Amino acid sequence: MSEQAKLSTEIASASRIVGREKAIELVAKAGFTAFDLSMFDLIRYDWQGGVASAGNTPLNGSDYVAYARSLKKIGLDNGIVCNQSHAPFPTFAKGIKDWVLRAIECTAIVGGKICVVHPDNNKCAEENAEFFFDILPFARSCGVKIATENMWNWNDETNRATRAACSFHDDFLNHVLAVNDEYFGACLDIGHAEMFGEETSAVKMIETLGEHLIALHIHDNNKLNDSHAIPYSMDIDFAPIASALKRRGYKGDFTLEADTFLSDHDETNVSIGLKKLYDACKRFYDEFLNA
Repeated sequence: MSEQAKLSTEIASASRIVGREKAIELVAKAGFTAFDLSMFDLIRYDWQGGVASAGNTPLNGSDYVAYARSLKKIGLDNGIVCNQSHAPFPTFAKGIKDWVLRAIECTAIVGGKICVVHPDNNKCAEENAEFFFDILPFARSCGVKIATENMWNWNDETNRATRAACSFHDDFLNHVLAVNDEYFGACLDIGHAEMFGEETSAVKMIETLGEHLIALHIHDNNKLNDSHAIPYSMDIDFAPIASALKRRGYKGDFTLEADTFLSDHDETNVSIGLKKLYDACKRFYDEFLNA
């Protein structure tokens, strides 16, 4: 167990309400000691047309370095740091590499140590490794580790999640081992892992990944849909997950990705929502400490 573990949350949901700058300030006031820099807005992706274009964000502007530095300063001024980030997706989008590299660079500028990069859902470990091999030299030069994430596809006939890259514990490990680099590891998305019933689970993934697990996305669901709900509000049992993390010696941070929780909040009550998110994150962390 790491005494340096930070309690963190994604800031995309709060940023949609108050903007990135204010979101960092409010996340700090809620009690979090770190924030996950969400950079989905680096691109706009047309899922029907299959075309990606540059998103309307200062991180795409000519002064993106200065803007990223300002985000770091806002965090430090409020006693909070960036612990990790999330690159834009889907990974199969044409030209996505350039935006992923921008995300890695911005992660380093803001102070993050890990950038979560999705695998291509429909490629095998060896095929996905080629993409990661392509971006790892730059990530290493920035001092940023890449963490890939367990994904899911959807079967309309069965109305259930179906296999995708890293969706099962054994395939997740295969993806990490196919790259086999000290700057590459796994980000366990707890909600995604719990969508497959008895076929896999967050606990199985933790046990299988072991030391390769370097980051978390923590959220809840009904064990069927990808709800990204606040922990302890739906059907996931977090106690055995916390125990597995303790047993396997997890040394990373505890980062929420419960990004739907603030969807019914506005500027007047977003601070209350963020405090509830912090309390849920702290509850899970306490379960880990006491396991």
